Amino acid sequence: MKYDFKTRVNRKGQGSLKWKDMYEKKRDVSEGVVPLSVADMEFKHPEELISGLKEHIENTVLGYTGPTDEFKQSVVNWMQRRHNFKIEKDWIVNTSGVVPAFFNAIREFTKEGDGVIIMSPVYYPFYNAIKLQNRKIVDCPLVEKDGYYTINYELFDELSKNSKNKILLFCSPHNPVGRVWKKEELEKLADIIKKNDVLLLSDEIHFDLIMPGYEHTVFQTIDEEIAERTITFTAPSKSFNIAGMGMSNIIIKNKKLRERFIKALESISAIPTTAVGYKACQIAYDKCEQWLDECIDVIDGNQRLVNSFFEKRFNNIKAPLIEGTYLQWVDFRSLGFDKEKLEKFMIEEAELFLDEGYIFGKNGEGYERFNLAVPKEVLEEALERLDKALNRLKK
Repeated sequence: MKYDFKTRVNRKGQGSLKWKDMYEKKRDVSEGVVPLSVADMEFKHPEELISGLKEHIENTVLGYTGPTDEFKQSVVNWMQRRHNFKIEKDWIVNTSGVVPAFFNAIREFTKEGDGVIIMSPVYYPFYNAIKLQNRKIVDCPLVEKDGYYTINYELFDELSKNSKNKILLFCSPHNPVGRVWKKEELEKLADIIKKNDVLLLSDEIHFDLIMPGYEHTVFQTIDEEIAERTITFTAPSKSFNIAGMGMSNIIIKNKKLRERFIKALESISAIPTTAVGYKACQIAYDKCEQWLDECIDVIDGNQRLVNSFFEKRFNNIKAPLIEGTYLQWVDFRSLGFDKEKLEKFMIEEAELFLDEGYIFGKNGEGYERFNLAVPKEVLEEALERLDKALNRLKK
């Protein structure tokens, strides 16, 4: 490989939220332990990104800054090249992140007491975006069979017929279960969305991180009618590990929706003016695609390592291969632990700092989400600690 995915990066004292959380949960963490929780990577950045930002900072005044035409063209080119997603520059609305963007959309396009449909288990800020704004969480749980998740179309149809439930907050690829939705699955969902006049909020932040053999379909490319009722949430933050840059690209084709979305951002002064964030996205899209391709290969190798570990040593624990994201959804229900006991076991006995399944919804209880975007050696060490902890249970 051209790029370095082996060097261990010690982020202690750098302000990393997940490292801080690890030390808050266990102050005497053993030397060398790396948290496998929050979805940011433990890899070194590509040199092209670092050198490009250095050059930019040396030659730029870091004042209030908006998107340049060159930045927008980079986004347009990336969407076309990587996803066959043809967009226009005017469709791009920048926010400081995908999460504040869907907070903004829910606030603008619903009223207090209205329902927002989600498909659990799902990314936990979805719940906050709804309940913290006094909207109603309307759950259409995914259907799980042998570790494979599908959509309950009949239930979604029933829920979306209710005039109070007119938004679907959708996750594609799905976090945490790792599904990359097939085009025909999206088409079937789209038919119900159109029939019942639903607004689609499609969180596609992981859409660049697709495992070999799978293909992501941007939901709004299904047809023109869907495109006109969709807000697509994208960002370079997961793909290139630059969430700290505060930069997301929200794609809104429908002019009226776009104008309302922007007006709502302006009403709370939430338009980003990040001198470095725009440039980081532009450099990543223009110069770092090979790094991303190699990163996906590393993640794919890591997920197979986890899958093989459980199949060979503890086949009552299930870690199905993922189709997208860099997050593996592991089923520990066979241990018979309640959620508190499972969390304590991971932290105290295995020194594993994961995202607990219950934060993704009640049907996530008994699961753990593993962040695979770490050097292989780090993951091997984590699995060995888990191996010893699980074997102690047998004694």
